[in-house]
Amino acid sequence: MKDNIILIGMPGAGKSTVGVVLAKALGYNFVDSDLVIQKETGKRLFEIIDEVGIDEFLNIENRINAALSVEKSVVATGGSVIYGEEAMEHLKSIGKVVYLKTDYESLEKRLGNLLKRGVAIRSGNTLRDLYNERVPLYEMYADITIDTKNKGIREVVEIISKTMRE
Repeated sequence: MKDNIILIGMPGAGKSTVGVVLAKALGYNFVDSDLVIQKETGKRLFEIIDEVGIDEFLNIENRINAALSVEKSVVATGGSVIYGEEAMEHLKSIGKVVYLKTDYESLEKRLGNLLKRGVAIRSGNTLRDLYNERVPLYEMYADITIDTKNKGIREVVEIISKTMRE
């Protein structure tokens, strides 16, 4: 069933914020896949990464997202969901994948401590490294790309709502 909207993008791109407002506007449910992971594991994301490492965290994230069963929902995914091939195939099969494209400079201003956010970033890598690595994957998986530069939440929600109606 393709009645879901799946939001992908970098940490700090506004997936959760836009997702909540979009779900209200459409009368959909809202699902934050990071919270689903936390509920299933009983741990916060950064705790999982600290305990089992990034690779195992990505396996957990892939498994949980690949099993997500939702209808008429807006799903805000974690920024690293695009590393999970099974998860992305599943998410594309149950909804339209919308990439919230955000420029690097905006992300740099918005993000605080990446490690406390549970961002899957390898030791020695910078936010710029992560951005350069992930952007091509977001673009590859996206059904729709919304450039959020100089747009407020309401405007992004309206663009997505209009696009989904077409």
